[in-house]
Amino acid sequence: MVLEKVVLIAVVILAVLVVLYFLAIMPRVTKKPSRVPFVGKMYAHRGLHDNKSDAPENSMKAFRKAVDAGYGIELDIQLSKDGIPVIFHDFTLARVARYPRGAEPVDAVINEDGSTGVKGKVCDYTFAELETFHLMDSEEKIPTFEEFLKLVDDRVPLIIELKIELLDMSVCQKADQMLRDYKGLYCIESFNPLGLFWYRRNHREVMRGQLSDAFHKEDPEAFRGPLYFALTNLLFNFMTKPDFVAYNYHYAGNLSRRLCRGLFHNVAAAWTIKDQAALNESRRNFDIFIFDSFIPSD
Repeated sequence: MVLEKVVLIAVVILAVLVVLYFLAIMPRVTKKPSRVPFVGKMYAHRGLHDNKSDAPENSMKAFRKAVDAGYGIELDIQLSKDGIPVIFHDFTLARVARYPRGAEPVDAVINEDGSTGVKGKVCDYTFAELETFHLMDSEEKIPTFEEFLKLVDDRVPLIIELKIELLDMSVCQKADQMLRDYKGLYCIESFNPLGLFWYRRNHREVMRGQLSDAFHKEDPEAFRGPLYFALTNLLFNFMTKPDFVAYNYHYAGNLSRRLCRGLFHNVAAAWTIKDQAALNESRRNFDIFIFDSFIPSD
């Protein structure tokens, strides 16, 4: 009799945990914006770029090439020290930003490849200061979000990644101020669930996506602990109610991601696909495709 009670309690607890899990990962299922304009599209990751060319990532030249080729664009925005939305991927500048030739300070960052990078973060500099730097070895500069929107002008769809550190949601409000006047097709995404929550509260009509990865597999030392477990398994969906999940395509088998797409009919975006074979394979598991380093055959 005691054993039967123990088993019953265990079954009830397990059932409750399963229900809570499904509720936690549930994306938006009602009153969703139309997915049709976005699904099946190819999006050039940070523009149609090559960091060894005159059109490096997140440069106006790379964006212009993507628009001319008819690809959608995935890009990254964050704020300068004086609150200007600029387009740059990393929070730190060193990997991509370069000082003017001959003007490198003695405390400049030396990258692993031997290149001299700009020290500090994007938010450490005003936009006027950021304008003095070059992108890689090109003549391209860090663009503003405003000039990017003028360039695209509704010619291709956009996936706009909001770069948010910790609790500062300033970039959401700044970006939204510009996007209110933009007539083109766009959606937003972020690794930080708070950015999606901001859009859920303020602009439910905008299609929003949760970026994620198998963090513990990518870098076990850097991404350990309950927070990254929750992010990997989309356990903040109950709060953010995303319209799509953008996941590292290498980990398409993640259970939460598969349930979101299969059970809840959530849109699935794959990042970042770098060859045609991976693209062909990803078609079974994803609906939107973010690519770089090659030109899709279709």
